[in-house]
Amino acid sequence: MKCVIGLGNPGKKYEKTRHNIGFLVVDELAKRNHIQLSKNKFKCDYDMTMLQQEKVLFVQPQTFMNLCGEGIRPLLDFYKIAVEDIIVIYDDLDLPTGKIRLREKGGHGGHNGIRSLIQHLGTKDFKRIRVGIGRPTTAQPIVDYVLQSFAKSEMDDVNHAIMIAADASEKWIETSFNDAMNQFNQK
Repeated sequence: MKCVIGLGNPGKKYEKTRHNIGFLVVDELAKRNHIQLSKNKFKCDYDMTMLQQEKVLFVQPQTFMNLCGEGIRPLLDFYKIAVEDIIVIYDDLDLPTGKIRLREKGGHGGHNGIRSLIQHLGTKDFKRIRVGIGRPTTAQPIVDYVLQSFAKSEMDDVNHAIMIAADASEKWIETSFNDAMNQFNQK
């Protein structure tokens, strides 16, 4: 069984914010696979489907970002999913808006959701898809920036990144993470 985890904050207030790009990618995957993330357990919304002869769990933690590991760890334990079989999709300030980057492991890079996952999973060694949200161009505090919606001028790039990140997730499920990295980590 594989698990695709999109990070974000719960609630209508945060629905279309930069910090919720992971949720938006999982929403796209759910739409493609005709599922609704209607199950709720361990502080997570999720659903399961079969893709390429593989059971796949799609997950959106329903804690706030900095506590996401609290729900993910028990959910993975309940379904007996190894850390090697998860991929985490989240926003990245250090990538331009609309760009994605796949990594097999790494630190938290200041991202509180990833920090929580590392703490609760007990390892930095999990697959990731980082989706670029860019950095603020003004002196705006980062916390305000990540909790705001994308500008209309960014929406074409954002929608493209959501589709590409969903495609990369499916490639990982169908083949391997190396194949996904080779295809989607374009320079």
